Amino acid sequence: MSEDTMTQERPSLTAHARRIAELAGKRAADAEQQRRLSPDVVDSVLRAGFAAHFVPVAHGGRAATFGELVEPVAVLGEACASTAWYASLTASLGRMAAYLPDEGQAELWSDGPDALIVGALMPLGRAEKTPGGWHVSGTWPFVSVVDHSDWALICAKVGEEPWFFAVPRQEYGIVDSWYPMGMRGTGSNTLVLDGVFVPDARACTRAAIAAGLGPDAEAICHTVPMRAVNGLAFALPMLGAARGAAAVWTSWTAGKLAGPTGQNAVSSQDRVVYEHTLARATGEIDAAQLLLERVAAVADAGSATGVLVGRGARDCALAAELLTAATDRLFASAGTRAQAQDSPMQRLWRDVHAAGSHIGLQFGPGAALYAGELLRRSNDG
Repeated sequence: MSEDTMTQERPSLTAHARRIAELAGKRAADAEQQRRLSPDVVDSVLRAGFAAHFVPVAHGGRAATFGELVEPVAVLGEACASTAWYASLTASLGRMAAYLPDEGQAELWSDGPDALIVGALMPLGRAEKTPGGWHVSGTWPFVSVVDHSDWALICAKVGEEPWFFAVPRQEYGIVDSWYPMGMRGTGSNTLVLDGVFVPDARACTRAAIAAGLGPDAEAICHTVPMRAVNGLAFALPMLGAARGAAAVWTSWTAGKLAGPTGQNAVSSQDRVVYEHTLARATGEIDAAQLLLERVAAVADAGSATGVLVGRGARDCALAAELLTAATDRLFASAGTRAQAQDSPMQRLWRDVHAAGSHIGLQFGPGAALYAGELLRRSNDG
């Protein structure tokens, strides 16, 4: 059988996502209560190929495109934003691990490309050079899905320079610290290292990842500057959650408008309000999706350089603002029913706000990067 035939017969990531979304939706309430995803949801995402999405082909991965992630992650987010967050980040961390030296990559993926790698991306630890490697210590909060992880890619400072270090599960501790308002199912607990030895083969500079300088990189996904695409990982789950909120709102409102006639009927004025709310909210969601699809398309074309890096960061942040505004609009007009503890509407609303507060989606840094590049070009011209 040819490789092309095998590719055609392999279910798409979106098809897998639709199946997983049904399970994740059923488990969403329990994930909120337990503050972590259920093992069957975690395993389903791995089996679908999210973790392997950006893993180099040499290690059994697909080294695939950013565009291929947009719809699958959004589909998961419609049912459970925490599941979408996990799927999106585990794909992103697989891409980042591809910047380690070849020997380190081989160790991470020695059992196949589906290793669940989590990330501690802020340089909150310290690393001291020692023969053959490093001694790394630190405490990193907010490490999503860390309880289910196989490896962690953590950031620590060597002097004043941030480096990334890959550490296997048996070498780091976990503190139960995740008690948030939203995205409760992500299980983003605290990771702790105390003088753990990390060999040179499992270390790389943050500068290499930032610039998209993967060792012997062949796939475009390993040559993209980090800031051009970093916001995608966090914005795509928001896209799904906002779409999910719109679907719930539409179902409720359609039922209300098709209700009784006479004294209890919805007035023509109220109907117009509902119609305008839905049209504007879905327009905002569509606009956000178009922005995110453009970010992915630019990255996949290998053209994310200069001003396009800044535009990608800006677009992800702007998309997050649009998605938050759309979800707010829907929630505010949904009535008391939306605020019930068992309502998916209030869960999706909380999740969108929690995800939108991530540092990777703040508008200021992306705006400064993009506008600064435009102004520089104008001066040069």
